[in-house]
Amino acid sequence: MTLSGQRVLLVYGLMGELVAAFHPFGLDYMHPLRDWFAGQGADVSVVPLRTAESVSANAARLRAVLLEDPRPALIVAHSKGGLETLAALIDPAAQARCRGFLAMQSPFFGSPVADALLAAKPMEAAAGGLARLLRIGSGDGLKDLTTNARRLWMAAASDGVRRIVEALPVACLATALSEGEARGRERLHLAAAQWMEKRGHGPNDGLVPVSSALIPGARHLVLPGSHIATVSGGPGRDPVAMMRVGLETLFSAATQPAA
Repeated sequence: MTLSGQRVLLVYGLMGELVAAFHPFGLDYMHPLRDWFAGQGADVSVVPLRTAESVSANAARLRAVLLEDPRPALIVAHSKGGLETLAALIDPAAQARCRGFLAMQSPFFGSPVADALLAAKPMEAAAGGLARLLRIGSGDGLKDLTTNARRLWMAAASDGVRRIVEALPVACLATALSEGEARGRERLHLAAAQWMEKRGHGPNDGLVPVSSALIPGARHLVLPGSHIATVSGGPGRDPVAMMRVGLETLFSAATQPAA
């Protein structure tokens, strides 16, 4: 596909705006992707969301961003941002302003890590308080990532989700982390990945099981790596290469939707 002149919207995952703010100090979050899209001549921007806000609230904000410009946008969303994009695109008017949707490591059916964090009520209260203190939202967004909340949402929205994948190119990029592939910062995700796999959640990236990241009917791509593999450069990580493969999957006429 030609990216020159294409409107591209990047949608951050939970706490993405905080990590992105530390870019001058050596951390990066989607900066390699933003720079690559800009280098291709795309009109790329980050959707301004408070990432710890509820999925429904951020979906409404994303819908407004889509509708404020008549040009259809390619949406690239990471983690929780994919849930908000999916919710926004159920609206037909928002669908009409979308050229394609690439979801990277999004927990459409929830994250066991969110379940564990919220199992203890003090932790739930602390998470909400921290989110408000950091001004990234109410903290309701973490509750929206639990497996129970997501399964209920996906079941209730199944007809709307089906219409999205029938009307638009939609691709889901998932990653799976193994001990031999974990390098540098990715080793921080390895313990969580092994914890989830031992509890029967299957291959995962340290936060999201592969099975949770795949929308029925969409195009699916599974690559090695941790939850930061698609958004942060470093030893063993090349997010731009992953983006290229993701876009090929999204727009390739030869790629058949997964069953």
